[in-house]
Amino acid sequence: MVDPIDSRRLAPRKPVPWFAIRPMLGILLRQLYLYRRSLPRWMEIFYWPLLDLLVWGFLTLYLKQGTIHMAGTAKALLGGLLLWDMLYRSQQGISVVFLEEIWSRNLYNMMVAPVTPFHVVFGAMLTGLVKVSLSSSVAIVLAWFLFSYSIFNLGLSLIPFILALVLMGWSLGIMTTALILRFGQEAEVLAWGVIFLFQPVSAVFNPVSVLPGGFRQVAFLVPASHVFEGMRGVLSGKGFPWHDLIWAFLIDIIYFLGALLLFHRVLERARKTGFSLKLGS
Repeated sequence: MVDPIDSRRLAPRKPVPWFAIRPMLGILLRQLYLYRRSLPRWMEIFYWPLLDLLVWGFLTLYLKQGTIHMAGTAKALLGGLLLWDMLYRSQQGISVVFLEEIWSRNLYNMMVAPVTPFHVVFGAMLTGLVKVSLSSSVAIVLAWFLFSYSIFNLGLSLIPFILALVLMGWSLGIMTTALILRFGQEAEVLAWGVIFLFQPVSAVFNPVSVLPGGFRQVAFLVPASHVFEGMRGVLSGKGFPWHDLIWAFLIDIIYFLGALLLFHRVLERARKTGFSLKLGS
């Protein structure tokens, strides 16, 4: 007869609810441990944002020497750069977390751990939020000291702008992760390249009005284009861009739900056929 204590030990664990906070914090803590003594990882957070800031910042100094119109363009360029970097870091924050697990051959261990894959996703979102906060804070401070530019000139509208961009970045990060899990390491390049597919139609450094007709229609379906158009409207004194922000968040929600659905479908397929052998896990 089995001892009662042993019976309890052999009993299956209750499934962890998808909204449980502790597993998400565990994913975040694991990523923080990776950064404790890793100089290359810290460079990844700060190096590229600072390099972009210096290159575009010096360009804005040159433009400010011109007419008043060019000075206004310079402000829009620098503000667009800072916001674009937040979008880029949000997308990478999720993709790189999963790539870390693939590179360390720990992906299968995570998949059999007593957490759901969506805990990993939301934990990666928390990790990305920390990275965005660190890199953007340093870039914003340097933009103030080096180029006398304050992104806080956007006022309270800065908050929804950032939220809309971060949500788009998370959506693209989840979608990219799903494609990597589906097609293997040959799709890893998407973690760094997919965001730049959206840049030409995101109106980061130019208004949507300068795009050809077909590109304008595509730009309407990209949340970032509404954000950057709204930012330029605020800087030019046109008031708060409610219309642009509403469209940005509506499209963001579609992106986010679509990305979660794709991620779910890939995992369901993996449970039946297994992950790609090219994942190297």
